[in-house]
Amino acid sequence: MDNRKHDFEAIWRDVGPILWRAVYAYCGGRREVADDAVVEAFARAMERDRDIRDPRAYLFRVAFRLAAAEMKLDARRRDLVDQAVEEAPRLHDLLGALRRLSPSQRTAVYLHYEADLPVREVAGLMGTSSAAVKVHLMRGRRRLAALLSEEAGTDE
Repeated sequence: MDNRKHDFEAIWRDVGPILWRAVYAYCGGRREVADDAVVEAFARAMERDRDIRDPRAYLFRVAFRLAAAEMKLDARRRDLVDQAVEEAPRLHDLLGALRRLSPSQRTAVYLHYEADLPVREVAGLMGTSSAAVKVHLMRGRRRLAALLSEEAGTDE
């Protein structure tokens, strides 16, 4: 008899790519951090399978917490950017600007605009209210606009 409560293979197919891209954007394009955080989040979810009500929300919370912890430990090496980003200066500017947003703003902006999730779903994944997500989105958009226009001004 199968002791598993959730089908993690199906969850991986459904959530894995979105989660990875969200963590990748959150950590400013650091592929290793995104890889490690997502894999570890799935491993922990599988270990705690019977205790998890909503595996998708659990995976997002754990992956983002792991990524945040890794970034704190590795803050001095934040300037290292993978080759793909170095070859695309505009993407480099965007990832740099995303890095300067608060973690909540980064998460909300990515999940809503890049992962194309509705505000209500973003709120559920972030463990907050829709109103809070809307505030994060508004502030994140304003900050990104200011940062990107600042970057554009320095190139002229």
